[in-house]
Amino acid sequence: MPKRLITMLIITTASMWALSGCDNSAETTAKKTDTAVSTTDSAVANTIDWSVMDSGEKPADLANYKYPFALDSQNVRDYAEYFKVDNATAQHNLTVSMASNEALSKALDQLSESYVSHELTDDKDMKMIIHTTPDVAASSYDYVLAGEFAKGLVLPIVIQPDGKKSDAKAHGEMAD
Repeated sequence: MPKRLITMLIITTASMWALSGCDNSAETTAKKTDTAVSTTDSAVANTIDWSVMDSGEKPADLANYKYPFALDSQNVRDYAEYFKVDNATAQHNLTVSMASNEALSKALDQLSESYVSHELTDDKDMKMIIHTTPDVAASSYDYVLAGEFAKGLVLPIVIQPDGKKSDAKAHGEMAD
């Protein structure tokens, strides 16, 4: 039963991303600049321009944050059970993961052909790891989400130029 609920949650999340997270063309067009390049030991590495990624939003006070999911909701309890975290962590991670496409789309605008895959960790300190080709410099950034759904929540982003594909299975590969 939990696997089925998690699968349904993942499908719902993907659908929400498709419906609401993809159309930020006006925002990214206004902020888009050429990828910065730095030279070290005669090797050229592309770097992420984090100033282009900056949402301009201030981090929220988590002690008083109004999450879109109730702490005792079925979605939060299922997430907590599946990923072996407490309900507060599940509530936070569920909200951030559903809004993470905001940050990912901005990173993809800069990475283009250097993007390989990405993943979200599901532990106490959730982060987005973006795997790239080796020509991108390793770096990290705390992205503050600006969309209303998760406004002010922080998503740490790590750029790993390891060329690694995610171990996540495609929808057709999931077992019931």
